[in-house]
Amino acid sequence: MTTTETVSTVRTRATEASVRPGLTPAGLVTVLLGAALTIIDFFIVNVALPTIDADLKASTATLELVVAGYGIAYAVLLVVGGRLGDTFGRRRMYTIGLALFTLTSLACGIAPNAGTLVIARVAQGAAAAMLLPQVLSIIQASTDGEHRSRALGMYGATGGIATVIGQLLGGALVAANVWDLSWRPIFLVNVPIGVVGLLMARKLPETRAHNPLGVDRWGTVLLGVSLFSLLVPLMEGRALGWPLWTVALLVLFPFAAFAFARVERRLERRGGHPLLPPSVMRMPSVRLGLLVGVPFFSGFGAFMFVYAMTLQGGLHLGPMGAGLALTPMAIGFFTMSLISSRLVARYGQKVVVTGGILLLLGVLTLIGSTMLAWPDLNVFDLAPAMLLIGVGNGLAMTTLFRIVLSKVPTDLAGMGSGVMTTNQQTSLALGVATLGSLFASLSAPDSLGMKHAFMLVIGLQAVLVLAVIAGARKLPDPRG
Repeated sequence: MTTTETVSTVRTRATEASVRPGLTPAGLVTVLLGAALTIIDFFIVNVALPTIDADLKASTATLELVVAGYGIAYAVLLVVGGRLGDTFGRRRMYTIGLALFTLTSLACGIAPNAGTLVIARVAQGAAAAMLLPQVLSIIQASTDGEHRSRALGMYGATGGIATVIGQLLGGALVAANVWDLSWRPIFLVNVPIGVVGLLMARKLPETRAHNPLGVDRWGTVLLGVSLFSLLVPLMEGRALGWPLWTVALLVLFPFAAFAFARVERRLERRGGHPLLPPSVMRMPSVRLGLLVGVPFFSGFGAFMFVYAMTLQGGLHLGPMGAGLALTPMAIGFFTMSLISSRLVARYGQKVVVTGGILLLLGVLTLIGSTMLAWPDLNVFDLAPAMLLIGVGNGLAMTTLFRIVLSKVPTDLAGMGSGVMTTNQQTSLALGVATLGSLFASLSAPDSLGMKHAFMLVIGLQAVLVLAVIAGARKLPDPRG
């Protein structure tokens, strides 16, 4: 089967249904609630790690696993979660995913020791991987035209705001020490929200692929091995002193990735249904959008980690102060995400380029402010840079999602959303693992120190933003 025939076939299947179920405003709020919960939980733990350490007497490697276990399970299973929604119904899998996420949040909140917390976090990441792909799939399958554009804009705004809320809410809950529960409310707060979401989910439209593609078992296993062998050593290697098994996993990664690509190509040539159809992955909107997404999301993940560490460790603002310092970024991100659909309708992919330029200006402004005012930087000194960074991210991130999904057939909505969110989560983890680890090693007093380590890492992020701007110029126009 040729590339053209494969894409044509799935497009034909996608148009067989005469009526597309519509997504109401209440339905959009419902799915965005689920998206917000999974994203908040990825970031909310950062500000609570010192308190968890003091309470559970966890080692550094175990604390990193509290963060990494969630992210790795999340990234590895996202595409599988999207495929399950295509096959068994997206509303059904959204509901199951949200129920499991609520239960695993409860398990995290009552964990008696660090080992149990790590296991619960891995399970929570797996539940998130079942839940989140259904959000984009439901939007993709039950909206079109300007309605879809606005919904994707709201999704982008939710992602950015949830990232910031995760840091701010985590700091507020830890500082409040609700009912003398210390760090546990950062997980327990998900339980009542999840119950409300489950009640609201009953009115979501049910969609699924008209011709379910089944499960690509070998592809699923090899994708999981590839991501696991890359992310685990990058996240845990430095904290553990790079034992032999971490090096062996890194050596395994390129072989697993090559085997995955070969299995997918062979399965599609035989007329099967691979987990990530190469014909779809070669579509310019998907291929180029994902390539631009790697430096963009890597830089974003590294920035959120390094900025939070610097605010608390270098400027001594505390959890609440760190959250407040992110507020201008949240305002800029939210505002631009809401109007990005109108801008894309007029300017197309140039919105990503413009967002990248504003993001670069914000990063350079932050470096300049650090040089001039350290260590007396306050929330107001940081506000101009953070506003620019928020505006740039808001324009670029939402438009990237729209470009990648713009040509994906409705029958493959779960695959499309799964691969986009896998790209996002894997790149976020890579950013933290690489630039975050570099910052951790250089910020010690016997090395560069906090100020110069921060400036160096933010300078490297500026280089990544330049790569985003250059790549965005080649992106296809999502209006076509």
